[in-house]
Amino acid sequence: MSSQSIFGSRYLALSVGIILAAMAIGFEGLAVTTVAPVIAEDLQGLHLFGWIFSAYLLAQIVGTLVIGRQIDRQGPAFLFTIAIILFAVGLVVAAVANNMYVLIGSRALQGFGAGAMYTCIYTAISLSYPDELRAKILGALGTAYVLPSMLGPYVAGVIAAQWSWRFVFWGVLPFLLLAVLLSMPVFRKLKMPTVQEKNETGVVGLSVLLAIGTGLFLSGLGMLPKALGIVLLLVGLVLMAQPLRKLLPAGTLTLRPGLSSLIGSRGLFFAAYVCTQNFLVLALTNTKGLAADRAGLIVASAAISWCIVAILQARWDAADQGRGRHKRITAGILLMIVGVAVMVWVPAINIALAVLGEIITGIGIGLAHTVSGTVAFALAKEGEAGQVSGSLQFADSFTPGVAVGIGGAVIALSQTAGMSMESGITMAMTFNLALILLSLFAIMRTRQAQTIAPSSSGVLNRD
Repeated sequence: MSSQSIFGSRYLALSVGIILAAMAIGFEGLAVTTVAPVIAEDLQGLHLFGWIFSAYLLAQIVGTLVIGRQIDRQGPAFLFTIAIILFAVGLVVAAVANNMYVLIGSRALQGFGAGAMYTCIYTAISLSYPDELRAKILGALGTAYVLPSMLGPYVAGVIAAQWSWRFVFWGVLPFLLLAVLLSMPVFRKLKMPTVQEKNETGVVGLSVLLAIGTGLFLSGLGMLPKALGIVLLLVGLVLMAQPLRKLLPAGTLTLRPGLSSLIGSRGLFFAAYVCTQNFLVLALTNTKGLAADRAGLIVASAAISWCIVAILQARWDAADQGRGRHKRITAGILLMIVGVAVMVWVPAINIALAVLGEIITGIGIGLAHTVSGTVAFALAKEGEAGQVSGSLQFADSFTPGVAVGIGGAVIALSQTAGMSMESGITMAMTFNLALILLSLFAIMRTRQAQTIAPSSSGVLNRD
């Protein structure tokens, strides 16, 4: 059993640096969720409220895919610097924004920077840490991202109430600066394996096309059942199809056994987790009459169990030397199925059932999400760390964004049809359950490929 530690002298600076960067991204994202209504009202832009989040998501897609394709040729140091600068500039512009259009532009900078930063972080993990330590650093990274969900919304609310929502953005900058000071010297020393040059022509254009298609798709969902909404939805799907096929690992859309099905499974179960959190809060506040702070505490129980299991899984990984990774992912997905099933029937939900379901779901995502990253790096071919890192980050951003849009459309359509809010949220939660079941099928296909050569992550593939 390895006695190495991610906080040993060799890895301390990089570990602390990337953990701080993850915390900065996580806090900023969750804080904005809390203060967004205040921002929109203050800047007289309630009609543009949704774009506070959409601009971030769409730019994050571009940043993740473009940087993921450049890292394998240029290394992460320079690109990480660019990502940090863009994210920081986005924070400053947001803090001084005097209208919603400037604020939305700043969110786009933040989204591009955040997607690029996480891709660089994943690449650094793949290059810097041996296999036996990846489970530990990914567990710590997951904990660092999840922890802000317990304090971030509350702290942001206090800052906005006592001072101004602008200080929420200013407050993230010190964490970024410290992250750069600690991690950048290590990033500069990282060397990318020499691999055969691959054709990257069209990656930027395809990434932008995917962002445009996703924006049209989400806009169309919000307009259903109007004719214009249907048209935008269909046009968006058409525009999204080709970029998804070309930019994702070969066979991801068909869940081809190996790395492709692993990426697909991760995107599906993480989307289900994010959607469940959002719709549970809606159910508790709008149909059960709970105050927002109490609903937030219930949802935080999943974050707590995620953090605990993310730490424990590293010990289990060291104990069996990684041989039980696929079993842990499968067990995590199964637990998520149980957890969401407990909460799916909204009319019967109460505080006790919600807490129980959240704890079980948190344990499941703590296993499945953390271990899937470790397995992805083990399946990656030499010289493809950047592409795999981009695919992991893409699965964590694109699929949840689209799934939340679909779930929201389901609820809106149910209201249009005269159904109760409880019925609409129940249908949305059922959709989440279907996503997890599909992710279970995908991970079983990944397991079939465990003993064969790893799949290629493919750039501009033919699938």
